[in-house]
Amino acid sequence: MRRLALLALIGMLAVAVMAISCGGPKEVPEEVPVETAPPVEEDTTPAEEPAPPPPAPKLQETQFQTVYFDFDKYNLRDDAKASLDHNFGLLQEFPDVIVKIEGHCDERGTVEYNLSLGEKRAKSSMDYLVSLGIDPGRISIISYGKERPVDQGHNEEAWAKNRRSEFKIISQ
Repeated sequence: MRRLALLALIGMLAVAVMAISCGGPKEVPEEVPVETAPPVEEDTTPAEEPAPPPPAPKLQETQFQTVYFDFDKYNLRDDAKASLDHNFGLLQEFPDVIVKIEGHCDERGTVEYNLSLGEKRAKSSMDYLVSLGIDPGRISIISYGKERPVDQGHNEEAWAKNRRSEFKIISQ
């Protein structure tokens, strides 16, 4: 029995040695610091939308020049051609603009005669612009004869202002 006790004691010692060698304090490897970028602060402000582009410039009727005519005429004088050249430049600059040319007369003559003369004035203005290269589909004409005077006077100065072609914007 002594032998048995001795064997048990040796067994316990073996178990204890093993427990000490396996379960003892373990060596922890030294931590190596890792360099990291500083934390990025999250922007919580809403993203600014880009400003819309400014609206395209619009052509104004006041930019057109009026075309004037001699008494009882619809042929284009040099000053009338200069006005139409200016208007041609505007129509080239604004290729989407569609205009109506209004023909006007002074108060002298019959209603029928002045309606016909006003139409010829508007048509001669249109024909000149078309000859310069403007698409005829962008221009319409109308005659108001003597019905819409710009000057109500009854003298040559007033009549000269009323013998005209004016440009009105239909669409752009």
